[in-house]
This record gives sequence, structure tokens and C-alpha cells, in this order.
Amino acid sequence: MPKVIENRLIDEFKNREYFTREDLFEFYRYFEPDLKKGTFGWRIYDLKDKNIIRQIKRGLYVISYKPKYKPEISSELIKLAKRITNKFEDARYCIWETEWLNEFSQHQASRRIIHIEIEKDFTESLYYELKDSSRNELYLNPDDKVIDFYIAESEYPVIIKKLITRSPIAKRTEKRVEFYTPLLEKILVDLFAEERLFYYLQGSELMHIYENAISNYGINFTKLFSYAKRREREQEIKQFMTNHMHHLVQDIIE
Repeated sequence: MPKVIENRLIDEFKNREYFTREDLFEFYRYFEPDLKKGTFGWRIYDLKDKNIIRQIKRGLYVISYKPKYKPEISSELIKLAKRITNKFEDARYCIWETEWLNEFSQHQASRRIIHIEIEKDFTESLYYELKDSSRNELYLNPDDKVIDFYIAESEYPVIIKKLITRSPIAKRTEKRVEFYTPLLEKILVDLFAEERLFYYLQGSELMHIYENAISNYGINFTKLFSYAKRREREQEIKQFMTNHMHHLVQDIIE
């Protein structure tokens, strides 16, 4: 796609709160009157791949000024990811730690918790694989009692749970180790859906995390709400956003 047309597109749509797929099609038809729908689909793909536009929901876009979320990966996380990848190369899993949330939260948490989610058939195998050699305290599918009496008092625990199918995760490569981390959309939904596990990040703290995340990074709301629906929290999260950050989502939530 010629750079001059990309620049014209940015100038045309940069001041709009959002624009539709039909708006983009009409823009391209001005330069390519015979443009076919199939070719236009590739134009959309190219714009998204170059981070020129960002999809906020199906058929709705904005000019992409916000970066994609890509948190720093600690050496501890890389070592753990390497071990899991080597031992369970056929299993789908993701790994992250709560220290990432300090970027969004009002109060900086001193406690660090590593979260590992792996396909259901591998949860126990992973737990026993790490149990004997890990310096961290490991918890497999912790219930409310374990969360209240043990995890809350643990310095640097590792929590292992099953990975929900079709969870929004992405591949990372760090120091030649390939592994998966959750997308920001997944983290936001999980914080809301698992209020007992993330008890210290509820209330006003959760509002700060959501507002800062949405303000500073590109969020795919279709992906977020789709995952929230799988967790049976879609309507609650939409209401939460509408109540506390309406100015950021008023054109996204119908």
C-alpha cells in the first residue's frame, strides 16, 4: 500500500473517536473505484499489522496511537518458563506475575505472585514437576481457605490452575525461550472474575488498573468481552466500566 495513501488515511480519521469498516471501504473506493471486498479485507489486515489502525470491536476502528502491551519478563519467570516448555512442550500454557500490575495500580504491591495456567490434563503433573525443586511455595487450584490462610501469608507463591479454553494469550521469545503470556485483555478479566484470589486489587484499586490500562494501551474489546463471556462476567464487567470509566468506553459498550 503506498505510503501517501496511508498518510491520507491517518489524516482523514485521526480526529474521529472511531470509524466503521464501511467508512474505510468508502475511503479506499475513492482511490480504487473497482476495489473488491476480498482485496479490501487484505487492506484492513495490512493496516492492523502495521499498527496504523486498531480494532476496538467488530467492524469498529480507531487510528492506533496506543502501544501494544508487552511487559518486562523477569529472569525468574524466564527460568520457570524454560523448564515448563522443555517438560511440557505439547501443552498449552501461559505464565505471568502480579508485579506487572504495579504499572497500573495506585499502590505499589511489594508481594509477587506467579500465575501459571496450563491445560487441565497437565495441572497435577506440572505441580509435582516443580514441587521438589522450586524455592517458591506452590499451590494447585487453591480454594478460598488456602487463599486466605496460606497464599495471603506467602512471600513469593506460585499458583497453578487450569487454562480456560480459547484464553487470549500470546507467544513471547526471551533469551531463546518460547513461552506464552496472557494478553492484557485476559488479565483484566481475571482480576475481575477472581476477586477472592486478587482480593487486594479490588474496589478503587481495580478501577485504577482498568482505567490506566485502557488509557495507555490498545485494548481489543471484542476479545476482552468474548473472554469475559466465557468466564460468565461479560455483563458485570460492562456495567463496571460504564459506572466507573464511562468516558473511555461510551462508544464501545452498547
